[in-house]
Amino acid sequence: MRGEEVEPLAGLLRLADEAGYHFITVTPETHRRVVERRGGEPARDLRDVFGWSMPFAPDLLEPEVLRLLEDARALERRPDGRLHSLVRVSSLAGRLFLHSAWPTEEEESVFFGPDTYRFARFIEAEVRELEPGGRIVDMGAGSGPGGILAGGLLEAADVTLIDVNSRALLLAEANAAAAGLAVETVEAGSLSGIAPADLIISNPPFIADPKGRSYRDGGDGLGTDLSLQWAAEGAALLNPGGRMLLYTGSPIVGGEDRLLGRLVEAMDEAGCTLRYEELDPDIFGEELDQPAYAEAAVERIAAVGAVISRD
Repeated sequence: MRGEEVEPLAGLLRLADEAGYHFITVTPETHRRVVERRGGEPARDLRDVFGWSMPFAPDLLEPEVLRLLEDARALERRPDGRLHSLVRVSSLAGRLFLHSAWPTEEEESVFFGPDTYRFARFIEAEVRELEPGGRIVDMGAGSGPGGILAGGLLEAADVTLIDVNSRALLLAEANAAAAGLAVETVEAGSLSGIAPADLIISNPPFIADPKGRSYRDGGDGLGTDLSLQWAAEGAALLNPGGRMLLYTGSPIVGGEDRLLGRLVEAMDEAGCTLRYEELDPDIFGEELDQPAYAEAAVERIAAVGAVISRD
């Protein structure tokens, strides 16, 4: 079924690109405010349909666009006669990427937002000094922006995108096809059984999510356990001279970064070196109202970038 949906989704991206489509995805809360300001009115253009996830009249889009949405099983028909796209399209690094329509509240939602842009800037900054080619693995790839960006920058012939969400991998395959990049996708929640790599990139979920949603929940340790697990798995998978770029979030309690100390210890045990930087001091501030963060007196959640190297 996945193969049948990839081509129409990739075709949708190509048509949007030809039309000059451009949209920067904001936080869910900003999105809500913008949509509410419109007062329930229908979509007026492509940005409303594929960016702001607004319902639209059947005659707003070209028949070919509607056909592609239908073929991709990405079109919802509502009781009032209006239509709704089940995918969004966002701009990143000169390319367009598909991901889930707003609001991303379901277990199978495929998230894309400001964190994705920070992750992309981290990748762009770090791969400049790397040799072209090699094997790239993107763990927790989502819709694939990290792996696709790195694969293009390094002209890699071997790119593997891994995610536990089959819907995410479908969108990743379509995004890669539209970008002209050959990728392998693997549905898995770990790096077990994956061949060694020269570059591993990862943006794991890092929120202590009370609903346990796979695209948000970083596990115990105030959401840091999954990041630590993937870092250890990635370090063990690196070829000599290889690197892992880990973008994640860390809770700060009493001025202490709760991920850093554990990560230093884990990388010492793995025989890898670690370079660690705080990239943004305060993200997802609304999460501090959740019981897990409030009870632990978390001051802020910081976006961090870890560069793990195997000599």
